[in-house]
Amino acid sequence: MDINVFIIGIVLVLFGGILFVLNRMAAKYIKFPHRVFAGLGLGVLFGLLLQLPFFLDHKDAVKVSFDWINIIGSGYMTLLRMIIMPLVIVSISGAILGMDHNEDVGKTTGQILLVLIGTTAISAIIGITVSLFFNLQVPDIITDATINRGATLENLAATTNMSLPKQILDMLPSNPFLDMTGVRDTSTIAVVIFTAFFALAARQIAKKKETSFNRIKELNDAFHDVIMRMLTIILRLTPYAVAAMIGKMIATSSWGDIYKLILFIVASYVGLITIFLVHLLLLSFNGLNPLQYVKKSWPVFLFGFSSRSSAGTIPLNIKAQTEALGVSESSANLSATLGATIGQNGCAGLYPAMVAVMILATSGGDMGIAVMVKLVLAIAISSFGVAGVGGGATFAALIVLGIMNLPVALVGLLISIEPLIDMGRTALNISGSMTAGVLSSRWQKTLNTDRYNDASIVISSDD
Repeated sequence: MDINVFIIGIVLVLFGGILFVLNRMAAKYIKFPHRVFAGLGLGVLFGLLLQLPFFLDHKDAVKVSFDWINIIGSGYMTLLRMIIMPLVIVSISGAILGMDHNEDVGKTTGQILLVLIGTTAISAIIGITVSLFFNLQVPDIITDATINRGATLENLAATTNMSLPKQILDMLPSNPFLDMTGVRDTSTIAVVIFTAFFALAARQIAKKKETSFNRIKELNDAFHDVIMRMLTIILRLTPYAVAAMIGKMIATSSWGDIYKLILFIVASYVGLITIFLVHLLLLSFNGLNPLQYVKKSWPVFLFGFSSRSSAGTIPLNIKAQTEALGVSESSANLSATLGATIGQNGCAGLYPAMVAVMILATSGGDMGIAVMVKLVLAIAISSFGVAGVGGGATFAALIVLGIMNLPVALVGLLISIEPLIDMGRTALNISGSMTAGVLSSRWQKTLNTDRYNDASIVISSDD
């Protein structure tokens, strides 16, 4: 028997064992978060096992094995991308159509966007500060992966490097049905804009044509129920997908490269924690107990951390806001949905700022106040439309580096540590959207403070 075929068989059998264990845990009704972290732990052990000399001597066979294993990990992410557009449409429509007559749609949306974009700008400032404090430099790591990734990013940047006015115009939906296919980089935000227009128009005919309005609302509610069930089915695959993705990341990573970039990882998490503390301060300044927020939101953060998907966490995000934090349905729906595409504090705020400063410091570029202000403004404006399913941070960084006329190929240097940071970034993105929902509901005086302060009311991600 060919030794490579033998190695492939061993790797696939080992991973099959992980899938079997996770399936048995589900059959015994073990809580979903426990299964997700079991998948994470088993994936780590699996990846470390494949770093043993025996498997390293047969890298090609291991690589072929992951072509098959990757069906689960990449397939899961593809399914999440599939559901983003329908989820955005039914969530935005549901939030606007379901608003009480005494709620101001424009005011609520404006407040949510203010918090999302404002905290993203703050995140950029923190990213700049952290990068300067740690004196981050681009390490001299040149690998095939870096070169290939850099070439790809250079080509992609050619299509995203445009002026800010052109970027704003590009967000408008000239053909909403084409945008629903995700054909453009700004398709998601274009669909958000079209859906908001549609729902607002429907509300305006509610009094004169009540029958038509009720039909539209009932149809949207029906689609909402079906889309949420579809998403639930997809999310049940999370433990298996986490095991596949983390296993591949650890098994195929160059630990020498990761070691050289360890300072960037540490600095990133220092920045992420600092921004999270800013969220808690904002809640505290508005008379809300930040500890209650952390306790009741923790299951949502853990799910986002393990799945690395802001969009996939939307239902749990809304559930935590409405059931545990006392946020109004409209604020919860709008903040969770908008927060998955706009103003992501981790992916669109902190990360591009750190990358830009790291490149400027290495190349000896101008790092004056004017340049830093331009960087913060570029990050705030370009944070619109960063889809919340993995890879959004890279896209955001491309746009920002293009605006700043910095070499985008250097983003390829971070390829080996991307998943390690993305987990924390995703959790922070979700916290930003939840903070926006809570604050908006607080300002609109629709927040149920008794529910918010009731320590016995918590949610479970098992649903």
